[in-house]
Amino acid sequence: MIEVELKEWGNSVGVILPNKKLRKLNLKKGDKIEIEIITKKTIDGFGVARGAKSLDEKDIEHEEFF
Repeated sequence: MIEVELKEWGNSVGVILPNKKLRKLNLKKGDKIEIEIITKKTIDGFGVARGAKSLDEKDIEHEEFF
């Protein structure tokens, strides 16, 4: 499997395949291939707690601070 990033080229989007992998697969410019696309989602750290109950400060007690 090759993981690549979509790149913008003018008004289009494309991928760059690493030469090392192309040589291993015996592929060259002009060859036709079939690609299965599997999207990977990046988890935004700020969205991880979305919908979680907010903390209520009065419910948290620390004796050493009083």
